[in-house]
Amino acid sequence: MADTCFHDLQRYVELPRLAGLALSPDGSRLVTTAAALNRERTAWTPALWEIDPTGAEPARRLTRGAKGESAPAFTPDGDLLFVSARPDPDGDPDAPEAAALWRLPLRGEATVAGTRPGGVSSPIVAREAGTVLLTSMTLPGAVTAEDDTARRTARKERKVAAVLHDGYPVRFWDHDLGPDEPRLVAGPVDPTAGPWQDLTPAPRRALVDSAADLSPDGRTAVAVWAIDLPHGATRATLVAIDTATAEHRTLLDDPAFDAGTPRISPDGRTVAAIRSRRSTPQSAPRFDIVLLPLTGGEAAVPTGGEAAVPTGGEAAVLAGDWDRWPADLVWTPDSAALVVVADEGGRSPLFRITPEGTVTRLTGDHGAYTNPVVSPDGSTVYALRSAVDHPPAPVRLDAHTADQQPTLLPGPADAPLLPGTLTEVTATAEDGSPLRAWLVLPDTSGPGPTVGSASSPSAPTVGSASSPSAPTVGSASSTSAPLLLWVHGGPLGSWNAWQWRWNPWLMAARGYAVLLPDPALSTGYGQDFVQRGWGAWGGPPYTDLLALTDAAEALPEIDATRTAAMGGSFGGYMANWIAGHTDRFRAIVTHASLWALDQFGPTTDFADYWLTEMTAEMAEANSPHRHADAITTPMLVIHGDKDYRVPIGEALRLWWDLQYRVADPADNPHRFLYFPDENHWVLTPQHSALWYETVQAFLAHHVLGEEWETPDLLR
Repeated sequence: MADTCFHDLQRYVELPRLAGLALSPDGSRLVTTAAALNRERTAWTPALWEIDPTGAEPARRLTRGAKGESAPAFTPDGDLLFVSARPDPDGDPDAPEAAALWRLPLRGEATVAGTRPGGVSSPIVAREAGTVLLTSMTLPGAVTAEDDTARRTARKERKVAAVLHDGYPVRFWDHDLGPDEPRLVAGPVDPTAGPWQDLTPAPRRALVDSAADLSPDGRTAVAVWAIDLPHGATRATLVAIDTATAEHRTLLDDPAFDAGTPRISPDGRTVAAIRSRRSTPQSAPRFDIVLLPLTGGEAAVPTGGEAAVPTGGEAAVLAGDWDRWPADLVWTPDSAALVVVADEGGRSPLFRITPEGTVTRLTGDHGAYTNPVVSPDGSTVYALRSAVDHPPAPVRLDAHTADQQPTLLPGPADAPLLPGTLTEVTATAEDGSPLRAWLVLPDTSGPGPTVGSASSPSAPTVGSASSPSAPTVGSASSTSAPLLLWVHGGPLGSWNAWQWRWNPWLMAARGYAVLLPDPALSTGYGQDFVQRGWGAWGGPPYTDLLALTDAAEALPEIDATRTAAMGGSFGGYMANWIAGHTDRFRAIVTHASLWALDQFGPTTDFADYWLTEMTAEMAEANSPHRHADAITTPMLVIHGDKDYRVPIGEALRLWWDLQYRVADPADNPHRFLYFPDENHWVLTPQHSALWYETVQAFLAHHVLGEEWETPDLLR
C-alpha cells in the first residue's frame, strides 16, 4: 500500500480545514476560512482565503494574523469584514484582548471597525444599507460598554469566578453559561460613528446566540428568542427587533413548536425559518420550513401559491409533504425560491424549493453540502462540499439544473490521497425497512483516488462514488480485512459527510474495513424511519446495526472473525448497549457515552429536552447499565471532563461497573482514556492524535492479536 497522510497521525492533523463561505455583492469574490496548525502545533488557527468563482485562478491567502481570522462577510461596497482578536496597532496596548470586527478593503490594510469589552462574533451585513448586526457577550448588569469594562475589571481584580443563576440551563456543550450573556448589537461599520445600538439590553438567557438575520435596509433584525416555561423548560420563538429603537415584536410563537434559522428575503418582505415540532416520549420531532411576513403586509410569494403567506403574522408551511428535514436555507436574490440543505439517503444534497412547494434536488452526487450562497444574478450556487471520501472543498453549481455534478473550484488545499475505496452495503430490518451503510475498504495495492483536483485551474467535476448508486464491492483488496462497526452520534444524524474526529481513512490505512451504518433514528430516510426508533434505543437501532454488520461480514472482502464496534455520544450509548447484548465483537470502543440513563437525564446540559425523549420507565428499559453483568468484551472507555452534554459521571460509573466485575486485576482487559481538559469531541490537535493512537493500540491488541503497547505519551 502506498504511503498517504492517513498513515501518519502528525501529517493528518496538518491537513487544512475549511469552514464557511462569503460572496461579494458583485459575485466576483468568494472567501472561505481555512484552519491550519499553529507554530507550536497545539491548535488550529483560521485564516481567510479568496477563491476564484470562475475556477480560473488558484486560491489566495488574505490574512496571516497569529490570533487567526474568521467569520467573513462583505459590505455593500465590497470591503471584507472579519472577526479577530489580533492586536490593534492603533489601539490601547494595555486594553484586554477581545475579538474585534475588522474591515479589509480591496487595496490597503485591515483596520478595526469596532469592538466591545466581551468581543464580537457572527457579523451579518444589511445588503443595501451596510448596517452590521453582531453578537457580543456582555455582563447582565452592564448598561454601556464602559460599564461592562468596569464590571469585568472588578471581577478580574478580585478573582471572582462565581455565577449566580436564576434559571435553566447553566451549561452548554463544553462551557459554563454566565456571568456574561449574548446580546445583539447593530450599527454602521464605522468606528467614528459612536457605539453600536444594544438591541437586547436584558436578554436573561433568552437570546439564542448567533441565530439571527438582518433586513436589507438594516432596519429590522430577526432573532431566535427563548421563552421560559414551567418545570425548567424553554421554547424557541422568533422576534423582530427595530435596530433604531430596540423595540421587540413577536413574529412566531407556537406552543407546539420551536423556531430557528431565520432568513429574511432579499426584498425584505418575507421571513423563512426552520420550525421543529416539539417531541414527546411517544412522538419524534419533525422539522419543516415556514414562511411569514416580516411586516404586517403580505409576504412576497406568487399569488395563489399553496404556501402563500397570510397577513397577520401567521406562518405557512412550505412543501409540507416533503419528507425531509431542512438543516440550512438561503434565499435566491429575486426572493423567488430557497436553496435548502437536507439529509437524504446517506447524502446531504442541495434542493431548490419554490414558495408553491416545488422541490428540485440540485445535486446528483453523494456529497454533503453546507454554507450555500447564490450569485447576484441567481444563476449559480456556491457551497462547500464534503463526502465520506472527500474533505470540505468549494464547488460551483447551476442554480436551476436538477441532479447535476458540481464543479470543484481551486481551494486552499488539494484533497488527500485515500488509502482505500468507498462503497455501500444494504440490508433489511426485522420490520422490513430497507437499510443502508457506507463501507470503507482498505486498499493494499495503493492509495485510493481523490475526488477531483483543486490544484488544476480547470478542475474536473466531482467523480468517485458520485452517483446515488455507489461503486460495487470487489476490487479493494485481495485479502479479507478486519471490520470496524462505527455508530454515529446524534442520534438524529447520518454518516454522509467528511469527519475529522471520526475519520475512517485513518483506520483503512491500517488495514481495517469500516462500516458506517444509518440505523433507525438516522435522518434522510423519512419521518417514519426516525419514529421507528424513537424512545426505543435498544430496539430497532440495535437490530438494524446487527443486520448491516451481518451484510458486511458476508462480503468476501471482510474477515468476519475479526470485528470490533465503536461509537461516540449516542454511538457510545449503542457501543455500551452492544457490549451488554452480544459477545460477537472482539473489542468495543465507547467515547463520550451514555451509560446509566437515570443518571444522564438530570445531569446533561439540557435535561428539559431529555424529558421530551423518554419517560423514566423508557429510560430504565433502555439503559445499558442494567446489563453490566453480561459484558465480556474488552472495552476502551474515553471521556473528557469538560463534556457537559454527556457528563463525566457516565464514564466514571461505567468504568467502576467494569472494574467491579474484574475478578483478576492482572487480567483486566479494559482501559480508560481520560482527558481532564477536553470536551465532548476532543478537539486539540495532539489530543486528537493521541485519541487515534490509543484506539489503534487497543484494537491492534484485541482484534489483530498483537502485543499491547501503551502510546509513548501515556507511559
